[in-house]
Amino acid sequence: MSNEPATNPPGTPKAGIFGSLLNGVEWLGNKLPDPAFLFLIGVFIVLGLSHVASPDLPSGFEVRWVPDTTRAGGVDQQRGVIGRVSVTESGEVFEPASIIVEDDDPNDLKARLVIDATGEVVSGPDGEPINIADRGWAVFEKVPVDTDGDPDTPPELVANGEVMFAQSLITSEGWYWLLSSMEANFLGFAPLGVVLLGMLGIGPMERVGLISALLRAALSRVPGTLLTPAMIFLGIMSSLGSDAGYVVLPPLAALAYLSVGRSPLAGIAAVFAGVAAGFNANLLITSLEPMMSEFSQNAAQSIDPDRVVTATATWYFMAASTVVLTFVGWATTAMFVEKRLNTKSVEDGGPPTDRENADGGQSTLTASEVKGLVWSGVAFGFGLAVTTALVLWEGSPLYGNQGGQPRWVVVVVPLMFLLTIIPAVVYGTVVGNIKSTKDAAQTMVESMAGMAPIIVLAFFAGQFVAAFDESGLGRMLAFSGGEWLFNQQFGAGALLIAFILVTMVFNLFVGSMSAKYALFAPIFVPMFMLIGIRPEMTQTAYRIGDSTTNIITPLNPYLVIVLMYVQKYASRAGIGTLIAMMLPYTIVFTVVWMIMIVAWNAFGIPLGVGDPVDVFSDGYTAGAAGGTP
Repeated sequence: MSNEPATNPPGTPKAGIFGSLLNGVEWLGNKLPDPAFLFLIGVFIVLGLSHVASPDLPSGFEVRWVPDTTRAGGVDQQRGVIGRVSVTESGEVFEPASIIVEDDDPNDLKARLVIDATGEVVSGPDGEPINIADRGWAVFEKVPVDTDGDPDTPPELVANGEVMFAQSLITSEGWYWLLSSMEANFLGFAPLGVVLLGMLGIGPMERVGLISALLRAALSRVPGTLLTPAMIFLGIMSSLGSDAGYVVLPPLAALAYLSVGRSPLAGIAAVFAGVAAGFNANLLITSLEPMMSEFSQNAAQSIDPDRVVTATATWYFMAASTVVLTFVGWATTAMFVEKRLNTKSVEDGGPPTDRENADGGQSTLTASEVKGLVWSGVAFGFGLAVTTALVLWEGSPLYGNQGGQPRWVVVVVPLMFLLTIIPAVVYGTVVGNIKSTKDAAQTMVESMAGMAPIIVLAFFAGQFVAAFDESGLGRMLAFSGGEWLFNQQFGAGALLIAFILVTMVFNLFVGSMSAKYALFAPIFVPMFMLIGIRPEMTQTAYRIGDSTTNIITPLNPYLVIVLMYVQKYASRAGIGTLIAMMLPYTIVFTVVWMIMIVAWNAFGIPLGVGDPVDVFSDGYTAGAAGGTP
């Protein structure tokens, strides 16, 4: 079997300039507190900023975020509302106030509060109407409008009457919210259930020796030189199963690399780059595309009511990106990531000192292991066949869609648990590692014991994410950033690059892909349409910026999950170790993707099936026949 050479620490060359930079990032990052305390510090920062940014309202008034299904995208969107709070016999009553924008001078916007029921003007201490812009941070929402009908002149941003406010969490109501929602914030932290349920199946597979046997069987037939591209490709394709790739692939990749005498951290890095940084790529249409196209379509229809954005409109670009990123990620791993990891000691995640220690001295399978693999394979195949039948059989629990996604995708994590725990029990029984139900349960108990750090982390991370959302600061930053980018008046290529960079920056603060696009689409899609960039291209640029920083943003809840896998092989590793390891992928993937999208736009290449690039080849002409972008 041919393997990529693993260089041991003794006699390795000194790090180059880029390697020294990454070492500095690692050193600085590891000086930071434990990730759990980083999130705790983040909570206090959000509390302070929310109070500073919130408007100085008269007694009895406060800002509340309420659901708003009238805006583009509809579901899960909110808007800041100022209202008067009163206490009646039936309890607390919140009377929303409408915001009146005095837009005689667009550059000097002012807002007054008017109670809808009575028309009473709310006055400040001096008896004058309240000017919200002077009493705190107010973001006046604006939409791009082609005011003169001339396609050669840029559109203007015009206020739409909506004003966004921050909500202070350092108030009586704010402190009560923090306490009353603490349990819900913890249990509602999205990755917690995914990771714990996933590891209930994956953990026993490792405990009974099934993963080790599978890897040794597979690696005896697969050239070691293809290990890295295989891991990156699997990571990219894992988005078909939503977030399951974050849980399943990193520990498997680490074991695969370790079994052939290479740094286990290199395996984690390669597969994590594919799963997270390559999230915008896939050979197939994922469940995310219908949701994204719906956001884009709703936003585009503010310019053209008949505009349609199909779920397949970016398919060609996604498929091409899958191939390109597989090879680019392979080169990045070999040239930067693994080369640097090979200089580290075994205790810091470097390659094992000899092959015997790497695979435990058992490179061949015993007769009982072969028998166990056969029967566990039969069990897995039977489970997969039943699952497939349930997906295709009309009337079954897995048939059809739920919330715009196929039902099997919605329940992919429970399915993953069942499809892994059953083969693990079968294999353990055949090889003799499981002799009773107590033994089977013990494998799951031991798996959960290793999840304690993740549970502690999830508590603090859940509080931070919820507090940031409740404060409204993320929404306000998004609208402010959109207005700044619009005012730069870049050309199409530069604008796409700038939008990617803006999205990358915001991804460091707002982790949810759908939440950010629910904010960005109503701003950027119409804006870009009016200056010659079709919605499909805007959506693609957004997906690029959202993907490439997933592997370095602390707000990606799975980043710290992956850190736990890293610390299994490098106990002294910190958040700086992981960021330094993943930063080369962010840089290289971003540059390559920028080149691709600029070339795609410049040459008018269709992004996918249903992309009306031919209609858009001559630019957008407002109101002209056939000029719909």
